[in-house]
Amino acid sequence: MEKLANEIWVVDGKTVNFFFLPFTTRMTVIKLANGDLWVHSPIYLNDALKNQIDRLGPVKHLIAPNHLHHLFLPQWITAYPDAKTYGTDEVIKKRSDISFDASLNDDLAWQWHADISQELFTGSPLMEECLFFHKRSKTLIVTDLVENFSGDDFNSWQKWLAKGAGILAPVGQTPIDWRLSFMFKKSQARQHFRKILAWEPEMLVMAHGELIKHQAVEFLRKSFRWLANS
Repeated sequence: MEKLANEIWVVDGKTVNFFFLPFTTRMTVIKLANGDLWVHSPIYLNDALKNQIDRLGPVKHLIAPNHLHHLFLPQWITAYPDAKTYGTDEVIKKRSDISFDASLNDDLAWQWHADISQELFTGSPLMEECLFFHKRSKTLIVTDLVENFSGDDFNSWQKWLAKGAGILAPVGQTPIDWRLSFMFKKSQARQHFRKILAWEPEMLVMAHGELIKHQAVEFLRKSFRWLANS
């Protein structure tokens, strides 16, 4: 577990194979002003991790930010029965076996709104993702919208594949298939991106790849050049 700033931590989990690449995984934990823990994209929960989490505070909010990040939710729901579970419409539809408390697609008075802002990034038929901004640390938290793999765990052809997909550090971005799917709704995506930049994030946490701990706005502007008007 790595402490990024006051009241925010990241935890790297197991590597999973996806689209012929070894995908590293990452969870973000935020302690809210009231002491409750907000857990984004939960990773595999073992005894050692649970002990670390329990020392931070009570887990009250479990977040599935898109329909690809839900695998370990049942573990966490069992371990923390008092926590509420939230996901996008897509993941709620996909995981009919999980009882979600609310959809991130809805405009609700979220219990974490004083600490965390959020924006649902839409415009693609492939996937929508809810992004979050921790105000105190000025950290933007994304899942798959930006991927920035070091390539250290890739063989030569996997590096070639990752570079072609646009997800290799230091110039990681949205995977090419997802980028192309915004073809007819780039203007909608631009609106979301302007909202993200208005937050003026200083750090960027991704579920997959190297963290951006400084000058996150500059990185994001480069990463989202595919949203140019041309």
